[in-house]
Amino acid sequence: MIEVNNIYKSFEGNDVLKDVSGVFESGKTNLIIGQSGSGKTVLLKTIVGLHEVDKGEIIYDGRSFTGMHTKARKDIRKEMGMLFQGSALFDSKTVEENVRFPLDIFSEMSLVDRIDRANFCLKRVHLENVNHLYPAEISGGMQKRVAIARAIALNPKYLFCDEPNSGLDPRTSIVIDELIYEITKEYNITTIVNTHDMNSVMGIGEKVVFIAEGEKCWEGTKDEILKSDNSRLNDFIFASKFLKQLRAGV
Repeated sequence: MIEVNNIYKSFEGNDVLKDVSGVFESGKTNLIIGQSGSGKTVLLKTIVGLHEVDKGEIIYDGRSFTGMHTKARKDIRKEMGMLFQGSALFDSKTVEENVRFPLDIFSEMSLVDRIDRANFCLKRVHLENVNHLYPAEISGGMQKRVAIARAIALNPKYLFCDEPNSGLDPRTSIVIDELIYEITKEYNITTIVNTHDMNSVMGIGEKVVFIAEGEKCWEGTKDEILKSDNSRLNDFIFASKFLKQLRAGV
């Protein structure tokens, strides 16, 4: 579980996060949604420590991340898995080497065990016989799955996904969403997904936090979204014709 308490963050006098609080639960897919420029990406980066808070506290399973010194933070970062928007694979490394990378850096496992672990993770995301290919030789959807395999290589307690479906077709997006959901349940991970894809929200949004202009304006489940009377939320989520029809029961 990750707790975010009264977070403030500004850049050059511009308030980006304003008194944001929330609880992201273990074993659930927790989604942060909002328009571009709403502050959701800054919130995610602040939670993982890429940005320092101006005020407030971030707590990982009872451990105050905000007040930790560098070594203690490094220990928590070993418990994190990251899935970046553009997959962020190393072009010069093979698929297997990309998945093995965090193991090479942080693990004390033997090379044979690291290779076995990388292969296990690739099989978990339904990728086999691609170990010695390079990222440029596989599809965008496969690259995302390689990135997921790398993110879970160290058995993370916390998984952070920044726009995981960016650039993917709808069918592949569903595959990625389902993988994230399955892995979250299987390993009881605290998963936080930053997205503006409403298909993802309605598919795997067990806990949803809506950010607008740097403020948390709503939180609930994907089922509660359809019944919300929050005008800002409704303006955001019912922009698509499909969801308008869904709400009307068409």
